Amino acid sequence: MPDRASDLGTRSDGLSTCHLSVPSKTIGALSQLPSCFTIAPMDIKLIEDLAALRQHGSFVRAAEARHVTHPAFGRRIRTLEGWAGVPLVARGRAPLRLTPAGESLLVEAEPLLAGLARVRAQWHAVPGPEPRSMVVRVCTGRTLAHSLVADWLARLRPVWRAHRVEVRTAAMAEVAAVFERGESDLLVCYEHPALSIGLSGQRFRHATLASDRLLPVSRVDASGRVRHEIGSPHWIGYAQSLALGRLLGDRLATGHGAPLPSPQVICDSADAILELTLKGVGMAWLPHSLVAQPIRQGLLKPLGGRADQIHFEVRIYRHRGRQSALVEAVWDATDR
Repeated sequence: MPDRASDLGTRSDGLSTCHLSVPSKTIGALSQLPSCFTIAPMDIKLIEDLAALRQHGSFVRAAEARHVTHPAFGRRIRTLEGWAGVPLVARGRAPLRLTPAGESLLVEAEPLLAGLARVRAQWHAVPGPEPRSMVVRVCTGRTLAHSLVADWLARLRPVWRAHRVEVRTAAMAEVAAVFERGESDLLVCYEHPALSIGLSGQRFRHATLASDRLLPVSRVDASGRVRHEIGSPHWIGYAQSLALGRLLGDRLATGHGAPLPSPQVICDSADAILELTLKGVGMAWLPHSLVAQPIRQGLLKPLGGRADQIHFEVRIYRHRGRQSALVEAVWDATDR
């Protein structure tokens, strides 16, 4: 038998099956697992679906994060419940929650899935001049990547300058899933009650990287007066697919201040919203870290008062287990 081999296939329902030949030492370790893990290979995907459902609290949002249709996602969850023999999702509640059986399944399964993802990444790593221990992988949102994350990496350059940093960007829900699967060493994300991504404290540690806030801002004219005020029909909103959009939407939904008209422009990029604001299209709520320089330059001016600002944290997460010396050094330098 070769050391490793794989036979990959695709089922009619879109799920991948995988049959692996693994070393006898690994087989011995797997034989000691609880009986709940003696499942068909395709069920690994279904457990990841269940984890996404717990994270998003909605079949629709979880299906989007898993890149499948809502009906297909529902069938996959029912397939997993059929295997388990008990309900795993407490339907009919808002927000949606897992049953005790569903939570128990994930507590047992998630550490194993993260370990398998790391092993698979090592097996399929492309040979290169740098070993894995000389690379630190960071995943984050697109807006954070070129603001606070860029500042953080620049500040820590003496720690990693002889090595390599790989930065992966996507929507917050997607990068959180990437991190949970063990495909990233560090996750940098927003933290606010309206945005909590629900990472388990048993598996991950976190530190606060920075505090930030959404500021209502407007372009100023030649005389220094703002072009648009809060409540103006000319304002620019975020698409709800963005974490900042959900953050702003949560504040506006609480009824703070006078009701606002619907935004005249909706955009799925904070960078594009900044450019539109600078061009005088309308006012917008933007992260202070993004608009601090235009404000200093006199191009933008904050509107309202402190009550109109929305405060949030930027957190960095890591896996609890011992990481490479480089990841540990980056973490230690960050956590000082």
